Amino acid sequence: MSGHSKWATTKHQKAVVDARRAKSFAKLIKNIEVAARLGGGDVDGNPTLFDAIQKAKKTSVPKDNIDRAVKRGSGAESGGADYETLMYEAYGPAGIAMLIECLTDNRNRSASEVRVAVTRNGGTMADSGSTARVFSRKGVVVVPKQQGDRTLAEDDVLEATLDADPEEVNDLGESFEVISDPADTVRVRTAVQEAGLDYDSAEVSFVPEFTQEVDAPTVEKVMKIIDALEDSDDVQNVYANFDASDEVLASIS
Repeated sequence: MSGHSKWATTKHQKAVVDARRAKSFAKLIKNIEVAARLGGGDVDGNPTLFDAIQKAKKTSVPKDNIDRAVKRGSGAESGGADYETLMYEAYGPAGIAMLIECLTDNRNRSASEVRVAVTRNGGTMADSGSTARVFSRKGVVVVPKQQGDRTLAEDDVLEATLDADPEEVNDLGESFEVISDPADTVRVRTAVQEAGLDYDSAEVSFVPEFTQEVDAPTVEKVMKIIDALEDSDDVQNVYANFDASDEVLASIS
């Protein structure tokens, strides 16, 4: 009986992981399509497309899926959808500010799914501008600390990107996050590559101007909202201005 129970649990966990990976693939494919539509299908002349493809590759999206997405987006192949970016704002527990970025071909569906995910899990929708003012648009390049046999120090990343005018470098534990002006994202990414370093992602993101330290119960409530939002195919990114200590994160993991 215990063996059967263990297998059932394993199957359930695998199903959840596979479902999330499938959703992740779909969202990455959308990004590629939109990048190709806006800047063309030539990777060398479209840095946004280059970075979208790199991110998809690092998440193990099959090459055929990537190639078809580029063709659909650039018009070389039929079937591409007319996606638009929408931003929604919300408050989580303890007044945590949330910014929800959607990429969708159906405004009504996105609005409904976001509202349901937020309000059914203890959050409230906010008026336009209420939480957006808490975030700034920034370039974010994530560089893993472990580079083959070498472990990077913060000074290594600073030295590699100094000429690209980074605003700050943050230690994320297993990686470094290089923050820059959005217009300098490609310069920072290129500097990292020219220094012979690998990177996990390079994109324009929303970074909170300040964060709010919260306890374990609050983190669990916020993550419940984020998980519900990310279950929507239309939701690309969820930004929130909460922070928690390593001890708190360990207690809920």
